[in-house]
Amino acid sequence: MVKKLTQSLRRPKMKSVNQPPGTVTYVGRKESGETKLEVIDYNKNNFEKLTSSTTEDAFKFEAEDRITWFNIDGLSNTEEIEKLGKYYELHPLIIEDIVNTTQRPKIDEYEDYLFIVAKMLYHQDGKLVHEHISFVLGSNYVLTFQEAGGDVFDGVRGRLEKSYGRIRSNGSDYLVFALLDAIVDHYFLVVDELSEKVESLEEQLFESKPGDDITAEIQDLKRSILRVRRAVFPLKEVIFRLQKMENELIKSRTRNYIDDLHDHILQVSENIDLYREMAWGLMDMYMTTLSNKMNEVMKVLTIMASIFIPLTFIAGIYGMNFQHMPELQWEYSYYVLWGVMVVIFLLMIFYFKRKKWL
Repeated sequence: MVKKLTQSLRRPKMKSVNQPPGTVTYVGRKESGETKLEVIDYNKNNFEKLTSSTTEDAFKFEAEDRITWFNIDGLSNTEEIEKLGKYYELHPLIIEDIVNTTQRPKIDEYEDYLFIVAKMLYHQDGKLVHEHISFVLGSNYVLTFQEAGGDVFDGVRGRLEKSYGRIRSNGSDYLVFALLDAIVDHYFLVVDELSEKVESLEEQLFESKPGDDITAEIQDLKRSILRVRRAVFPLKEVIFRLQKMENELIKSRTRNYIDDLHDHILQVSENIDLYREMAWGLMDMYMTTLSNKMNEVMKVLTIMASIFIPLTFIAGIYGMNFQHMPELQWEYSYYVLWGVMVVIFLLMIFYFKRKKWL
């Protein structure tokens, strides 16, 4: 079981070695021959949605009075991503980082756009999904690149479609904030799940007999926390830079929301550190529990041995085959010997109880 968990958490191996910078090579586990494109074009009074499998269908959305959100699912089809990158004149290093799922969260500032990398975490069918996602923020467009279908942005899509809240009245910078906010909100859900696992394992250790596989469960929990931590802590730096960045793409009215987002990511990171320490202590707790149980067993065995040592000593003396032992000829010697042994037994029990060893 531990071997299986280790394999599932192992990072994808690099497929390209010693290639020139900017070489577009997909690095990841979610191979997909088809790229799915979702386009949402909107302003305060209009909303249009398009789903396609070719990036050329997105090139017709060029109205300056609208915000266009291009969401691409599937990174292994690098040709389609390169077409979109060429159309928006993205730097080759950006295209390289988009398809490299081992890239840590970061933010890069270019003349006409911002590039952001993050990790999207959410639960699906009881499993923790860890997905690489990239953002390109332009003056009137936002590009998002995901490894596969399924994400945490349904709430944002619903607000755009129903014109709920202020999202349709603000620019592309607010849309990026809303997307990052959705990612951070799901971090809270993931951390809550980790909290429940920590509490459940603590209850097993203290209130019931832990199962044989509890060590594997603790190791699985520790790996999950480390995986979440690798996603959250670099994103905290990204949001901090976004908060302090003086760029025309980030409007002043959006900065207050980014400040609030920074507070949320700080809270998530603090909770992760807390549960990380608790998870690290679970194994020590388990070993301490085993040691205490072993000490209880040894205590009982020691008390039993201590009681029978003097009795064995008496039995050993009168079990010797000496011819001249006067008391052996006495009529009541057998009963007296039994009486002495019983008195010794009772006195030792009384002494152990008085010392609170029993």
